[in-house]
Amino acid sequence: MIVLTLVIGVVLSFVFFIYISSKPASYTLTALSLLLAIVSLVFIIKNDHDHYGMKQVTKTTTEQIYPIGNKQMQMILYQPIGTANKHQVYIYQKAQDSKKKSHTQTTDTTNKVVKVDGTTHMVTNTTRWEYTSDATKLWFGISGENHKFIKRQNILYVNKSVQVLSVQQAKALKKMMASKSYQAKLKTQAKAFITKQVMTAMKKNPTMSAADRAKVMKQAQADFQAQAVKNALTQIKK
Repeated sequence: MIVLTLVIGVVLSFVFFIYISSKPASYTLTALSLLLAIVSLVFIIKNDHDHYGMKQVTKTTTEQIYPIGNKQMQMILYQPIGTANKHQVYIYQKAQDSKKKSHTQTTDTTNKVVKVDGTTHMVTNTTRWEYTSDATKLWFGISGENHKFIKRQNILYVNKSVQVLSVQQAKALKKMMASKSYQAKLKTQAKAFITKQVMTAMKKNPTMSAADRAKVMKQAQADFQAQAVKNALTQIKK
C-alpha cells in the first residue's frame, strides 16, 4: 500500500504540474503530491532500515535429539567454526538408530550446552520480524519483511551420562581405543581389577555361590569399563 501511495504521489505531481493551467492551483497540488510521495518514501525507508511498524517475535520449539555412539560411549560432538573458536556447530542424531547425522545451523545462531539428569533434547528460540498490527501489515506488507529471520538460539540439554566432545577429540578417542597395545593394557588391568573385586567380595562372604560370584564379576567389569572410559577421556582432553 505504501508503495502505491508513492507511485500515486509521483504521478499526480507530474499531472498537476503539466496539465493544470492555473499556476497557483498547479503549484499547490504539485507540492501536496510531492509531499505525499516524500512521506511515503520516508516511511518505506524507515520500514526497511528501522523496521518501522514491526516487532521482534520469538518462537520456541523443543526437539528430542539423540547422542552418537553406543551404550558404552554416547557423545554429542561439536566442530568449531573459524579460527577464533567463538562458535561451534553441534552434531547429533534425530533418531536413536539413525545412520544420518544432523547438526545445528552455521549462521546467525548461538549454541549453549546444559547438562541435565533427564532426557537429551534441544530447545530452539527463533526470532523474526512481524508487523505489529493488520494495519501496518497492509501498509508495508509488500516489502517482504514480515517473518524475516533475525537470530536463533539453540540450548542443548544433554544428559550427564553423555560426553560432549569436539570432532578432533572423538577421532583421538577412536584411535586410542583401536590401538592393540592399549587394548592389551586394558585387558591386563581389567583382569587384575575383576580378580581383586571378586576376592574382596569372597572375603566378606566365604560361602558365596557361583551365581553371586558371576554377579560380582559382571559388576566389576562394568565398573572397570566406566573407569577406563573416564581415564581415556581425561587423556584426550589434556
